[in-house]
Amino acid sequence: MDTRMPPSVAGRSLRIMPLGDSITDGYTTYPGGYRVALWQRLNADGHHVTFVGSQTNGPVELETRAHEGHPGWRIDQLDAHINAWLRDTDPHIILLLIGTNDMNQNYDIDNAPQRLSRLIDHILAVQPHCELFVATVPPQDNPVRERRVRRYNKAVPAVVAQKGAQVHLVDLNDAMTTADLGDAVHPSQAGHARMAEVWYDALHAVFRDDAPCGVRGDS
Repeated sequence: MDTRMPPSVAGRSLRIMPLGDSITDGYTTYPGGYRVALWQRLNADGHHVTFVGSQTNGPVELETRAHEGHPGWRIDQLDAHINAWLRDTDPHIILLLIGTNDMNQNYDIDNAPQRLSRLIDHILAVQPHCELFVATVPPQDNPVRERRVRRYNKAVPAVVAQKGAQVHLVDLNDAMTTADLGDAVHPSQAGHARMAEVWYDALHAVFRDDAPCGVRGDS
């Protein structure tokens, strides 16, 4: 089956916000993170993609370097700023990967899914026509933290399922192992390439038949 984005999407300038923590940033192991391979894949398909956000980094081969990846940040910290970021950038698509630092900091683990739920609600309140992709967090090479990660990830699908047809689950954790890590927490370059594959497949699974909600051409 041809799973490329349809002609109704081709030629559009799509604004994508990579949203999360140091993994989105690419901090410590691979500057640019999964954004490098994801942009290369989308660009090779002929899609005009611009990453948006208040942060900027990445190698020269990444032509669009903006993002909202904030090293060390938890769910609540993203939530405190999300309204302003969305109003400033007006993304069509949001790739949300958050929760690793909640687990690492042992920060109110019981209520992490509820914090994720509130963050999603706030995103949709400001950007009701976006397509929001919510990922489970990658595994960790630490038994205590990995137990927390598994507990959190187990709750994520139910949170996403409550949010409507434009919110999509992306199971990054299931696609990765600790062999994909460059240190105990952050993916290696190969791990980020694997993440890019998963994001790419998720985008194409959703947009195979329909253009993204809220796509306004070059507006």
